[in-house]
Amino acid sequence: IWNFEAPEGAGDTHYSIMRGSNCNLIIRQGKEQGYKPTLYVESVNGQLPENFESILARTVDQDLAATFPGIKLVKQGEKVWTVEIPEKYKVGHEAHFTQVTEKYLRFLVDGKLPGWEVPNIIVKYYITTKALEMGRK
Repeated sequence: IWNFEAPEGAGDTHYSIMRGSNCNLIIRQGKEQGYKPTLYVESVNGQLPENFESILARTVDQDLAATFPGIKLVKQGEKVWTVEIPEKYKVGHEAHFTQVTEKYLRFLVDGKLPGWEVPNIIVKYYITTKALEMGRK
């Protein structure tokens, strides 16, 4: 839902979910989060492999923290964690838009997409052209 105006005394709100086979990644940005985007990791249907928590902790506290020092995993409940992100990485919407634009322009100058983007583009254009074809029938 996009409300053109924030509630009285509030800031922006946001909710996003990326569903996975072992867990969901959820971004909440409501009153409970002080209107600041917060990343949650929640188990799917309460079922997780026994070693999931240790794998998750290693991934965030070691692997990701090697690239982004200071981030950490915080357990919120039996099957819920938040990923705390230091303020230095929170650049805001306008600055983030600038970063994305600069990356796009770099790809344009280089004349190629990053390898991870190629399959996404192929799927996008397949779906788009297939929908056009079906729509014309």
